[in-house]
Amino acid sequence: MSDGRPAPGTEMITQWRKWDDSPHWRHECVYLGADEWGDWIGQPVGWHSARPGREFTTWSPNVTLIPAGRQDYALTVNRDHPKGMRIYIDLGWDVRWSDDPLLATGVDMDLDVVRVVGERGTWVDDRDEWAQHSAEFGYPADIMTHLEALALELEQQVREQLPPFDDATADVWLDRLVALGLDRPA
Repeated sequence: MSDGRPAPGTEMITQWRKWDDSPHWRHECVYLGADEWGDWIGQPVGWHSARPGREFTTWSPNVTLIPAGRQDYALTVNRDHPKGMRIYIDLGWDVRWSDDPLLATGVDMDLDVVRVVGERGTWVDDRDEWAQHSAEFGYPADIMTHLEALALELEQQVREQLPPFDDATADVWLDRLVALGLDRPA
């Protein structure tokens, strides 16, 4: 694992995989910097994300926090998402910087915590996928227990909008991302 980080504004990749090591989401990103919560990376409008069988270009800016001292989730915060999605937390395993300072990696463990602006609010998502993959991939019981408890803990913190799950913390990084002027035409 690399302790080095790229200079703010440097393009990089975030690569997720599944427990069986099959590829999952790959996101084109830019390194933004770090604060007390960890490292922040951003995805400007028009940047690419892909996984086997699906791809898209971003329609609104988003920033992702790779938390300091943890390897079990990544927090993504959107601005002006067309479906109102403000927060999306991927629960994961081994979420970290690789030996390459331009590559952050992690194992997607299915469970997500989502906050949508409006009536739907905040919830733990993809419990069906979690159940299916835990049987299919044989997730270890101790990891399952940890992540199930973490999902409920994060859901509560998001509901209470405790930092870094509040708007103010991520808005600083979203403003920095937008100020870079890296949006690409659709």
